[in-house]
Amino acid sequence: MKFLADGMLGKLARWLRMLGQDVLYNTRLGDNELLGLAKAEGRVLLTRDFELYRRAIGRGLECFYVDGKQESDQLSGVAKRYGLELEIDMDKSHCPLCNTKLESAQKEQLKDKLEPNTYRYYDRFWRCPNCGQVYWQGAHWKQISNTLTQAQENKR
Repeated sequence: MKFLADGMLGKLARWLRMLGQDVLYNTRLGDNELLGLAKAEGRVLLTRDFELYRRAIGRGLECFYVDGKQESDQLSGVAKRYGLELEIDMDKSHCPLCNTKLESAQKEQLKDKLEPNTYRYYDRFWRCPNCGQVYWQGAHWKQISNTLTQAQENKR
């Protein structure tokens, strides 16, 4: 599944990328460009703009109107509609920043990029081969897990 998120859905785009989805997101694209890109690349358009939603549906494009203000509500709505699992598998995740598939990285190769305590206490890392961002399941992981749990509860 390939998605295209409008300019109001940056956080949702990052979440879906972490869940392993291919999500294009660019705040500079106008409505006509979004519609054209969704058609050209066969992407599901995700939007909070009801008028854009109506235009997309009128053109026969697959489009989902994202309701809900909380990240967990938005995630559960998309997951329910498209049958997505709300579990992060880092080996399938895309970079939340640039959408490139992450690669497993050896801890020793990252020593100069990590804070000393991060290097000391964590062993598994992933790196984006495009932008170079490094990821690990650190202290923030509890909040990520909580948001996904809440989204799973909302999905039912």
